[in-house]
Amino acid sequence: MERKKNKQPKLHIRKGDTVKVIAGNSRGKTGVVLEVLTAKNRAFVEGVNVVTKHVKPSATKPEGGIEKTEASIHLSNLMLVDPASGDATRTGRKLDDNSKLQRYSKKTGEIIKNG
Repeated sequence: MERKKNKQPKLHIRKGDTVKVIAGNSRGKTGVVLEVLTAKNRAFVEGVNVVTKHVKPSATKPEGGIEKTEASIHLSNLMLVDPASGDATRTGRKLDDNSKLQRYSKKTGEIIKNG
């Protein structure tokens, strides 16, 4: 029987990365990635793209009211911040010593640690 290939795409941004917004209303802001939606190519970033939601009173929240929450932002509008230099950088992939694919900063050439 033939083995199925992994359909999950390799993205330049992962959960826990520090990113900078390069387009949209939140341009210039930086934050930590809280969640990545691989199917939709979107991510939730802390303190970026904050929207106001009106919440109806319920059993868990009897007051209801207005909440501010982060909305998702497209991955093409995000750029990874290089941990070494603190600047936004593009990423590439290369094999490390243990023949494992690692992300690296194209600006400095250093390997980016996961998370």
